[in-house]
Amino acid sequence: MLIRIFKLLNVLLLIIITSCSGETENRQWIDTLPNPWLLSESEITNILPEFYKRYPNFEERLKAITLWRIGTPYELFKLGEEVPPDTDPIIRLDVSDCTVHILTSLSLAQSKTWDEVREKIIKIHYKIDKEGNHIPTYKSRWHFTSDRILSNPYTINITNELVDTTELEIVDIVLNVKEDGSELLMLDWSKKIQLSYIPNDEIGSELLEILPEICGIAFIRKSYFKDGLVIAHEGILIDKKDLIHASADAGKTVRVDLLDYYFNVGEPSFDGIMIYKFVPIE
Repeated sequence: MLIRIFKLLNVLLLIIITSCSGETENRQWIDTLPNPWLLSESEITNILPEFYKRYPNFEERLKAITLWRIGTPYELFKLGEEVPPDTDPIIRLDVSDCTVHILTSLSLAQSKTWDEVREKIIKIHYKIDKEGNHIPTYKSRWHFTSDRILSNPYTINITNELVDTTELEIVDIVLNVKEDGSELLMLDWSKKIQLSYIPNDEIGSELLEILPEICGIAFIRKSYFKDGLVIAHEGILIDKKDLIHASADAGKTVRVDLLDYYFNVGEPSFDGIMIYKFVPIE
């Protein structure tokens, strides 16, 4: 019996060592890759299949791609429909803002070619029409992160699953409608929503321990409510502690300790957070 137990322990130890060795090798491989913001579409197509080979699990692949993209130069509002009123590209990797980092990383993690990346981001970034199609137009875009978290099937809200409802803050708001009744964005669209978020006194190490290994995190700012807006920023949280986000202050995508970032100099930078999970396109 002791011999069998000893053999079993040796097998388990070998599995752990092999797994750790493979993870280290894959991380080192990421470090050898050229910066994605400098690559052509064909070069991206050549690299993406290797991510599938090394990271067959969707969430692990998303994490790896997110890490690869650290350092991407920051520019705000640089995705569009390639036609007026927003002629920016539908997909690009040369620059990023907070939401663009998330949407493009999600698209890359589910694609083996550049054409697939473009197809996937159209499904993620644009609402479905009455005929069941995702048509990239300015008005069909998910302009509001709170709306996307509550209604987009690929970034699903899990905030209420993590914290008791009695500990959450609840806000009722009409998106895209300012205090004076005018639109924030010229969309001829508004939406009344109710959402719950985790307030600052519930944000700490105990909360991080119950989060998924990778998830989306959106930051609430109450001062935005008067403009029909809820979310001030968002990023990807990995390993239950590190935030990867496109930072305007840093001028690039960075990896930082979430709690250090959030409670900067002891004071919270925001008024609360929402947490969401990533769901692959079927």
